Amino acid sequence: MPASDGALSRAGRATLATVAASAGVSIATVSKVVNGRTDVGAATRARIESLLREYDYVGPRRDVRATAKPTVELVFEGKFNAYGAEIVQGVLETATELDVSVATSVRPPEHRDAPQERVVAWARDLAAAGRRAVIAVVNDLTPGDLAALTRAHLPLVLIDPLNLPRARVTSVGSTNFAGGLAATQHLLGLGHRRIAYVGGPLSAACNQARLHGYRAAMEAEGVAVADAYVRTGHFLYEDGVGQGALVLDLPEPPTAVFAASDETAAGVIEAARARGLRIPEDLSVVGFDDTQVARFASPPLTTVRQPLREMGGVALRTALRLAAGEKLESHHVELATELVVRSSTAPPSA
Repeated sequence: MPASDGALSRAGRATLATVAASAGVSIATVSKVVNGRTDVGAATRARIESLLREYDYVGPRRDVRATAKPTVELVFEGKFNAYGAEIVQGVLETATELDVSVATSVRPPEHRDAPQERVVAWARDLAAAGRRAVIAVVNDLTPGDLAALTRAHLPLVLIDPLNLPRARVTSVGSTNFAGGLAATQHLLGLGHRRIAYVGGPLSAACNQARLHGYRAAMEAEGVAVADAYVRTGHFLYEDGVGQGALVLDLPEPPTAVFAASDETAAGVIEAARARGLRIPEDLSVVGFDDTQVARFASPPLTTVRQPLREMGGVALRTALRLAAGEKLESHHVELATELVVRSSTAPPSA
């Protein structure tokens, strides 16, 4: 029997031999379970998987100090879009500068409801592949995700999270309140008073901040906000079409709409065109993000620039600092937003 029969390795992690000895099977059988092979009996597989969890087995990890390029995992959720492309660009530019490799993966939304065993296996596989840290752009992070990454000794950085977990997690975002304030002040400055807001999920922290900025600007100008002028969705084009249609069909429709994402704004523009409205002569529209959607829109979209590329770069640098054991000055960093005026806004028509 190898010297590791039941004892942990010198690095403090369980080996295949450790698990095999405890399970009373061969190392080859444990290896089959770890690698997802199906030629292992159900009872034996269940016993081995239970021991893998008990020992927090993460598999052989490469000595990252000996590799030329440390690797960081960049995780997205759901469909990849223009917003994600900007973040990837920023992460890759910084990775090239720092001589770091980036592996990108997309996890399905149903991961949030996955059994804890599957979540643990996901984190364990990342660690076994030699990842030094994880950068996540996901809608929600569950306590199970946090626990699994912690057990796998993988530092985590969130980018622009919709909902911050209760546990203290390092994150990078932008000044959403200031962006919502600037977008609405721009429309008020043009002379609009009937301004609607079409945003994201009501519970999302970033949506709440943008909505509060909108309300603060309206209140400062002494303009009342009708309940029907505030609509929520999921920051998607389809939400802009549907929610935009609802506000444009009101008996007293708005003359301007502040949409909380560029995709939503594009949907609002489509809803307006379907009703024979011209942009910006009949309806002014402001977006949020400044992705390619804003630049390629017709007319080009006035929007609040969220520094997505810079956020990606900061997230990567922060993840590497955490992996190196450095102490951070703050667990949440906000980068400044900026209003970019293009052709989708104008004074209201007489």
